[in-house]
Amino acid sequence: MNKVVNDFSIIVGTKNGSGSSTANNTILRAIFKMGIPVSGKNLFPSNIQGLPTWYTIRANKDGFTARRETNEIVIAMNPDSFIRDLASVAPGGAFFYADDLKSPITRADIAVYPMPVKQLVRDDPNVPSDFRELVGNMIYVGVLAHMIGIDVEMIRTALDFHFKSKQKPIEMNMGAVKAGAEWAKANLDKKDPYVLEAMDVTHGMIMSDGNTAGAIGSIFGGAQFVSWYPITPASSLAEAMNDYLPMLRKRDDGKNTYAVVQAEDELAAIGMAIGAGWSGLRAMTSTSGPGLSLMTEFAGLAYYAEVPVVLWDIQRIGPSTGLPTRTSQADLTFVNFMGHGDTQSIVLLPGTVNECFEFGWKSFDLAERIQTPVYVLSDLDMGMNQWMSQPFKYPSQPMDRGKVLWEKEIEELKGNWGRYLDKDGDGIPYRTVPGNKNPMSSYFTRGTGHDENARYTEDSGVFRENMERLKRKFDGARNLLPAPEVRLTKGATIGILAYGSTEPAIIEAMHQLEVEHGIKADFMRIRALPFSQEVKDFIEKHDEIFVVELNREGQLNQLLTIEFPDRAVHLRSIAMGDGMPASARWVRESLLEKFDAGKAGRRNKAKSAANKTKVKKEAAAPKKSSVKTKKSPAKKTSSRKK
Repeated sequence: MNKVVNDFSIIVGTKNGSGSSTANNTILRAIFKMGIPVSGKNLFPSNIQGLPTWYTIRANKDGFTARRETNEIVIAMNPDSFIRDLASVAPGGAFFYADDLKSPITRADIAVYPMPVKQLVRDDPNVPSDFRELVGNMIYVGVLAHMIGIDVEMIRTALDFHFKSKQKPIEMNMGAVKAGAEWAKANLDKKDPYVLEAMDVTHGMIMSDGNTAGAIGSIFGGAQFVSWYPITPASSLAEAMNDYLPMLRKRDDGKNTYAVVQAEDELAAIGMAIGAGWSGLRAMTSTSGPGLSLMTEFAGLAYYAEVPVVLWDIQRIGPSTGLPTRTSQADLTFVNFMGHGDTQSIVLLPGTVNECFEFGWKSFDLAERIQTPVYVLSDLDMGMNQWMSQPFKYPSQPMDRGKVLWEKEIEELKGNWGRYLDKDGDGIPYRTVPGNKNPMSSYFTRGTGHDENARYTEDSGVFRENMERLKRKFDGARNLLPAPEVRLTKGATIGILAYGSTEPAIIEAMHQLEVEHGIKADFMRIRALPFSQEVKDFIEKHDEIFVVELNREGQLNQLLTIEFPDRAVHLRSIAMGDGMPASARWVRESLLEKFDAGKAGRRNKAKSAANKTKVKKEAAAPKKSSVKTKKSPAKKTSSRKK
């Protein structure tokens, strides 16, 4: 039996609320600490407890971290999902299960390992009876560690991180790990090929979820006011700010330099944030699709009154309440046009945990520079799951507060100032904030029609001029936004466009397409809306562009078609919204299907063009008559003399 080293997936089937999160994250972090590229994805129901939940860990020596649709190792701890878990094991794989689950096992193409989980934890005198179910999960950690080669010391390191160096829970859980490992050593013979061997690929890297990264980035960007209302999968972003703000944002006298308010609903949350942004604070809120729907009217007010504020949208699948614990990229068109009437949105699209951190601080700079709401669109997969990342870097540039006038500057203008007056031709006016003692700094903020001096008006000409200025402002903003990330391949014949968390699946699919099918692709990951010149250049460069995204209608493809209608015939939409993270298999097979269909279309087009050319040539050539004419009979000359 040939070993399969550092290239397989592990899935653990448990019950929601059973305490398996600690065990699963311990496995994930231990593998990461062994220097092996790894990713973890939690698939959990939207109830409090009791329903099946699955946690998938993928180890891959080549660094591919996207979701795989094949599971080589399955650990079954839940009787309700036992049959499904057994069926999900790949042929030749390994099936670990708690031996008190009495379901029959009829498969002969896999290795089967029963584990006496309840007995081992019951025999440990250091585990109180009310902790046995929770600590029992660490038994399978120990069994798995022995069977596939997880370094036990790395497990201790992972537990130390999880329990913040509190020795009592660490030792209690390590006792269960060792009991499981020792039992496996004495009772199980390895019958599967899957093993882990230490590498050094992850040296210097960290693991984080996108919501935590976004929270820390926002704090480093000077966040002063946070209002929020709980909603999956955005709640952990505000919760992370509650964790880190007390550590990072206190004055020397111990007083806080921030405020976090849990509002009574989403309307109140965005209303508070807009009020704080208007008053000069760096203000933000976080939500998901349903909450964003409730925020729309206030968002339109902030757009038209030109109030800086940041809104994080951690996308989940809808419509309506939808599947609150499943991922999606289906808010893109909604957010792009969010508001009433002719509105445009500044949208940042992080594709890595590191970018969640970066856009955390950069979103405030953009909101204040452009004086508008800035939306950051992440998703559940990126926001709530653990990802490998380079360490976050403290912003090297100073905060950009934009065009703010203080007392001295107002005095120098001698009244030549209007809140919505475009003095520089870039569409961005100057603003003041409360506390400015110069009486000329005051203005009345309204969402109704207003002129350059913020005075109420219903003059259609003034309104039109104001809207043209706003359009000029947003067109100019393209140059301020994060540029797309581009990966070029020598000899590429197609292009791939995407945004957000789909990148790992696309990169792996590109590798498979080149190795297995000889198809080479250039890849662009869009990082902001509105689209930049680089996006236009990329689309014009390729005759066939595949647009990959996690929604039903192909929303990014729709926006590209609106922006670049003359290139619409070159765009091929690859879109699916089933709530699952993208997999390389889905990207590869979907692209091949459309690529082959495109080849057939190209052949038919070429054949049609050839036929048209042939017809034209025939039409231009001299035609021979197809009508037979009778020859005139020759005149007979008589030999007879008259």
